[in-house]
Amino acid sequence: MATTTRGRAQDRERVAGGQEHEVKYEADKENVSKDEVRSAVKNAGNSRDKVEAELEKKS
Repeated sequence: MATTTRGRAQDRERVAGGQEHEVKYEADKENVSKDEVRSAVKNAGNSRDKVEAELEKKS
């Protein structure tokens, strides 16, 4: 797991729905809107795999 400059571990397995940069990254990666990513996080939880699966279902 990567660490931040403050020494904290980054969890790349999760999507932080409240973090604009994470929502934007996932939206760009999946070619969907930021609102769709937020909705997927709300419906599927914050696991990156589950969010991506939820977005695939909607496509």
